[in-house]
Amino acid sequence: MARVTVEDCLEHVSDQFALVHLAASRYRQLHRGASRLVDNKNKDIVCALREIASQKVRFREDVAQAVLKVSTKPGSASADADTSVVLTEAL
Repeated sequence: MARVTVEDCLEHVSDQFALVHLAASRYRQLHRGASRLVDNKNKDIVCALREIASQKVRFREDVAQAVLKVSTKPGSASADADTSVVLTEAL
């Protein structure tokens, strides 16, 4: 893969909003010293996008279902407290 594009990543993520959150979360992990799942010498953000495009990193559960769960919880004012959407390595 010579260049990673947003379109490459969107094939595996539901929408651009989810892509931004997934890439940002993975970037933070890489920046803190997590091991890379794809072999490259790019900056951490590019590595995060390459990992998403190669399906090495994904959300644990479907984003739409997680949002629906949060929005239907009685008394939940914010999705920030919900940790049901986290990163996981693809098997």
